[in-house]
Amino acid sequence: LFEEGSVTNMFTSIVGNVFGFKALRALRLEDLRIPPAYVKTFQGPPHGIQVERDKLNKYGRPLLGCTIKPKLGLSAKNYGRAVYECLRGGLDFTKDDENVNSQPFMRWRDRFLFCAEAIYKAQAETGEIKGHYLNATAGTCEEMIKRAVFARELGVPIVMHDYLTGGFTANTSLAHYCRDNGLLLHIHRAMHAVIDRQKNHGIHFRVLAKALRMSGGDHIHSGTVVGKLEGEREITLGFVDLLRDDFVEKDRSRGIYFTQDWVSLPGVLPVASGGIHVWHMPALTEI
Repeated sequence: LFEEGSVTNMFTSIVGNVFGFKALRALRLEDLRIPPAYVKTFQGPPHGIQVERDKLNKYGRPLLGCTIKPKLGLSAKNYGRAVYECLRGGLDFTKDDENVNSQPFMRWRDRFLFCAEAIYKAQAETGEIKGHYLNATAGTCEEMIKRAVFARELGVPIVMHDYLTGGFTANTSLAHYCRDNGLLLHIHRAMHAVIDRQKNHGIHFRVLAKALRMSGGDHIHSGTVVGKLEGEREITLGFVDLLRDDFVEKDRSRGIYFTQDWVSLPGVLPVASGGIHVWHMPALTEI
């Protein structure tokens, strides 16, 4: 029924038309089980959690990063300076915000160059491997790949993509390029709330998370359970397991409606979303 290795075709078949039926006032896809035989047709994450830690030589602790603010308005030079100061101050990674693509005040090529300079300077001074999530999201797949190629030529370790606004076909293409060329791929979930926020209509994020693991991405924003209700905490931790683990047992108390066998598909590193500060760290590291 489904084309091999195509998240696009899978969603077209499962949710393509049914949500528009006149007979339905609302409809929500809470979960789905991906058969192991179909999982095997996907490449999945470019590298996965273990390979990423090997590349970074960082084990036994969470990776610490931040997003550069203000997200828009800085020149490329000042943006690069902020990246350097954060990495030199002890962070493992810094990150472009999802809006940062190639605006008139900061074209992508200039940003990539100044960020690469910041990374190399911070690495030389700290002796650690550093990185910055360079957002390769663009208006066309060809432009997106061109930006990823330039990032690889600069020698940076990681690029970033907005997988919902960019689309699954574009995301899978970028994931394949990253695997073939040794780049890590960070995934931002911009636009997810349009799809998953309503409780009686749309698609739950656990389904979008499964789709991302098949399409390809080494890490993805998975929400932040700190300060939320316990029920939401358990459900969030449920799809965190779906991102990381090789085999996840059915557990309805955590919102996992089906046992999922990922076969040999690499895991995806869940990333805490925004809105957290230093006092949240103890609770976050216990999760």
